[in-house]
Amino acid sequence: MDPVPLSLVSAGRSLTEPRLTPGGTAVGFVQRWRGGSSINAVPITGDSLETQLTFGPDPAPGRGFGGGCFIWLGPSGGGERDFVYVAVDGELWRQRGLDLRRLTHHERSARAPAVANVDPAGVVYVLDEAEVWWNDLASGDGRRLDDGRHEFCFDPALSPDGQTVSWVGWSPPNMAWDAAVRVDLVLSTGEITEWSEADGAFQQPRFTPSGEPAHVHDGSGWLNLHVAQDAVVVDRYEHAGPTWGMGNRSFAFSPDGSRVAFTRNECGHGALYVVDRTTREVEQLGRGVHGQLSWVDDHLVALRSGARTPTQIVAYEMSSRARRTLALSVPDVWPRDELPEPDLVSVRSRDDAFELQARRFVAGHGRMLVWVHGGPTDQWQVEWRPRIVYWWSRGWDVLVVDPRGTTGHGRAYQQALHASWGRADVDDTADLIEHAYDAGWSGPHSTIVIGGSSGGLTALGVLADHPDLVAGGVTSYPVSDLRALTEVTHRFEAHYTDTLVAPNDGSAASTEAFRALSPIHRADRITEPLLLMHGSDDPVVPIEQSERLVAAIEAGGGDVDFVVYEGEGHGFRRPDTIADEYARTEAFLNRLVAPE
Repeated sequence: MDPVPLSLVSAGRSLTEPRLTPGGTAVGFVQRWRGGSSINAVPITGDSLETQLTFGPDPAPGRGFGGGCFIWLGPSGGGERDFVYVAVDGELWRQRGLDLRRLTHHERSARAPAVANVDPAGVVYVLDEAEVWWNDLASGDGRRLDDGRHEFCFDPALSPDGQTVSWVGWSPPNMAWDAAVRVDLVLSTGEITEWSEADGAFQQPRFTPSGEPAHVHDGSGWLNLHVAQDAVVVDRYEHAGPTWGMGNRSFAFSPDGSRVAFTRNECGHGALYVVDRTTREVEQLGRGVHGQLSWVDDHLVALRSGARTPTQIVAYEMSSRARRTLALSVPDVWPRDELPEPDLVSVRSRDDAFELQARRFVAGHGRMLVWVHGGPTDQWQVEWRPRIVYWWSRGWDVLVVDPRGTTGHGRAYQQALHASWGRADVDDTADLIEHAYDAGWSGPHSTIVIGGSSGGLTALGVLADHPDLVAGGVTSYPVSDLRALTEVTHRFEAHYTDTLVAPNDGSAASTEAFRALSPIHRADRITEPLLLMHGSDDPVVPIEQSERLVAAIEAGGGDVDFVVYEGEGHGFRRPDTIADEYARTEAFLNRLVAPE
């Protein structure tokens, strides 16, 4: 296949949060395109044009398969023009046809509005990821519902009768995937109860159509869907991803509650299933990574993505199992039949504790990029990733590695990075690289390790601790000083290192742990060439970390090409920045590994 042009890689829009209207006649969704966003709608039949609904302040989209931006109002009759959404100003807005009004005046950050399946008297939502609130739709009056027992509150939901509000809550040093609990509040009495697992975390608290509590938790060791205490399917697969944001919807009940659709992560590949709750019969509906499920009448709607499938909104007709594509995220010119599906890779870790996982996109020319995802509590599933296709089309194998800490392989695998971030992930990546060499896919002089954010930390660790394994590295906004990270990063991740490294309590043991695991203290050992790119306005990993890292590498005689992108944050957004990033990376790769 000819090399994919960068203009095609950068083209398209982001699609999130498809939701069937209450009457099931149309699907609303949020799109982000060229710096702006809107809520659009398309008929469920797909036989007429997509239309834009919003005309006020832009909505604030979720990321990836997340959501938490808008909710339809009204239990029946369509409701295509009656909805509440979170705008970029952080407030809730209600739109009914031409009637647009601001519901809240917090001057803070609202998220994840939810209503009951009856004519809603009000909407519940979260403020600043910390407080659960109620807004009366008639009067506009608001009041706080939670009692402050948890520092973080996510994903409020209302029971079908509107009498119970549920959400997930947790407090540091835990992260959401460590020990989040389900909180239930009875509105009439104010009584609060909690659901918890001794060694597990809850997410996506919701209700069946008849009012039974439903949620996902990993108390069994795997993130499985439950109704009350009972697993809908007992599975050694994950039914959801990590709670990095609000609005995930990895399951949806049929209108009568007799069936439930759920997603499954199968070694990084995705699939969509439906299970009959009486017979327990499980049926696969489709392949590909699915999310944001919505079920009304005979239609199940989802986001769908895959290695050869650009992110799209699809509708399954449940009576016939027919699938229809309703909206596309990219220009419909990609040569999809020529694109690669990855091979699964598995190798035993050096400490014999785990079977390590990776996925290899095969170009077969003896050159390899070893790509480490960010997070580190995350995973690059087999989704639409034009960045991978870009380099694959230029003759590079791409090995996407899942070192310890990665999600999708069970709770034990994800929690195994505790107290060893910067060590276990580095050695796991080295083990996977050595496996690739043993298999003859590449060699040390034609392999580059690459990663951003926490993936950059792992890449730096490979360069420092296993320099003979790779010819160089490429990192973007990498974490290099774990202790400094605790002092400046944003609230959600402020205590991330408490579990992944050690409590930052000033003790000798804590000081030694942060020093031993931070790449900046091994910078003098980074001798292979490094390309490092960082945004000047990064709020998550401040640029000062990279400035000090570069100085330390150069003081040790290392070769580093340091690029600062003015005005960029944690992740590059501007087209000119992205074009420069790719051009610099290609020149760097060609300098180290001669192109064919």
